[in-house]
Amino acid sequence: MGAHVVTAMEAWTSAAEPMSASTSSPAAPSWVWSGRAVDLDVVYPSVATAWHTRGVLTIGLVGGMSWESSAEYYRLLNEGAQRRLGGLSSAKIVLSSVEFGELTHLQRKEKWDDVAEILATAADGVEAAGASVLLLCTTAFHMVADQVAAAVDIPMLHLGDVVAEAVKAQDLESVAFLGTAFSMGRPFFTDRIASHGLQVLVPDERHHATFDRIIYEELVHGKVLDTSRRAVVEVINELWDEGAEGVVLGCTELEMLIKQADSDLPVFPVTTLHVEAALDRTLP
Repeated sequence: MGAHVVTAMEAWTSAAEPMSASTSSPAAPSWVWSGRAVDLDVVYPSVATAWHTRGVLTIGLVGGMSWESSAEYYRLLNEGAQRRLGGLSSAKIVLSSVEFGELTHLQRKEKWDDVAEILATAADGVEAAGASVLLLCTTAFHMVADQVAAAVDIPMLHLGDVVAEAVKAQDLESVAFLGTAFSMGRPFFTDRIASHGLQVLVPDERHHATFDRIIYEELVHGKVLDTSRRAVVEVINELWDEGAEGVVLGCTELEMLIKQADSDLPVFPVTTLHVEAALDRTLP
């Protein structure tokens, strides 16, 4: 048998013993080191954090639609976990990133069974890797959300349900929905929101090509332009005049462009809401 290398953690735990009588806090105990009490939160914050994160569950992401969107999910989940748990905490995440070009090609050809198979396989993979809850990091491909959810045994947080709950929490009855031309032109997502007793307004069809241009030619590539922001705000104001009481930013990329400061209506950023719902479900 080879020689055993003593790690820093083993050296710490072998030399330190927990105090039997008291702790510095319910989560992070004081330890005795060379005859004096030491607070783990100060000396070894990563050890102290472990006491807080024993109940953390793993979040499964099916992403890549686009990779800019998935990067935002990853960033927000980790920032949220650190904000909630403190110390060196981060979210436990398993990500399966699909090939966006392939999916959009299938989408345009209306080959939804093939899309569902690709996303279901990815979902099955994150479940096998230990995920306890599933998120589809996309609005448009929620078109096959039911098929994906049926392929796994872990719960899927449907983005439409998360958004509707957030809108109702502010006692609103109607919202504008902004997204890709596909998501605005098909009822699969707006109907899901409406099923919670809400009225959903979408931009006039003459605006749809503008949204696709802004999303696919600019935001997906990380380009955030003031001219595009002004164009979207004008559409929001039109929908406000039509009775919208809030505005749902129906794809992650739009959150890069529109902030609450850009509108007098309450803004509901779908990715941020999805992330917060996932953290509520997986953090102690």
